[in-house]
Amino acid sequence: MKMQMKMPSRLALLAWLAVGTAGTLAALPFLPGIIPVAHAAPAAAELVKMLQIVDDRQRNSGDYKSLVYIEQKERDKSDLVYQAVVYRRDETDKLVIMFLKPQSEAGKGYLRVDKNLFMYDPSVGRWERRTERERIGGTDSQRADFDESRLAEEYTPVYVGEETLGKYKVNHLKLTANTGFDVSYPVVDLWLDQATTNVLKRQDYALSGRLMRTTYYPEWNKQFSPSKKADVYTPKEIRIFDEVEKGNTTTIVMQSVDLNSLDDSIFTKAWLESKSR
Repeated sequence: MKMQMKMPSRLALLAWLAVGTAGTLAALPFLPGIIPVAHAAPAAAELVKMLQIVDDRQRNSGDYKSLVYIEQKERDKSDLVYQAVVYRRDETDKLVIMFLKPQSEAGKGYLRVDKNLFMYDPSVGRWERRTERERIGGTDSQRADFDESRLAEEYTPVYVGEETLGKYKVNHLKLTANTGFDVSYPVVDLWLDQATTNVLKRQDYALSGRLMRTTYYPEWNKQFSPSKKADVYTPKEIRIFDEVEKGNTTTIVMQSVDLNSLDDSIFTKAWLESKSR
């Protein structure tokens, strides 16, 4: 049985309010409708460049470590809060997610290596291979929500139009998965802030065309990376709305981000196993 934890007060506030900075959307769940704006469509090469900029701004040439809080709300159930630490090595596409709290989940984790995702359950001491659609910790979050962005590699974009999302002018793109890539969703709608190229909104679709998730990115952090020798942009908060099970939501808050080098042993099954002994 999963234990309940008290949510950090900052996260509780962020769930309903947005900070009034340039990188923040105000009261996202209550945004007015998207307003189309007449605009000449960019060339295909320009669209790919947009995705490359999104990817590059989030990618660190070295390592990445983040302490995250994950709040899961489900209809007719008590709210659950998890604390986890995320480790990334973008150069070799490696990822580790290890749960710290609640105690019932401590030591459980995920390892992505060689484009394969594995989950470790310390209660049975067993690893299992998982798909890209895996609900991390049983929440509405997935591996891609914590990993580096690979949009330009994994998808082909087409231009839908220039629109207004709340007070922001955005470029609306529709992405279709490229052959040979294992992605969570084959079709994605993406809204990019024209001023910053940050992702503000994303909608994920099944192959049937059914809308599965709507995700908002109300705030972004900028941090200098010693290895990249440039700034790295990371979402400070992610709000995921389940479009199949209406009323279910997941909020992810990146409590802290560290871009210093990590030990090689972290990205191994043995390391994750050792943390639950």
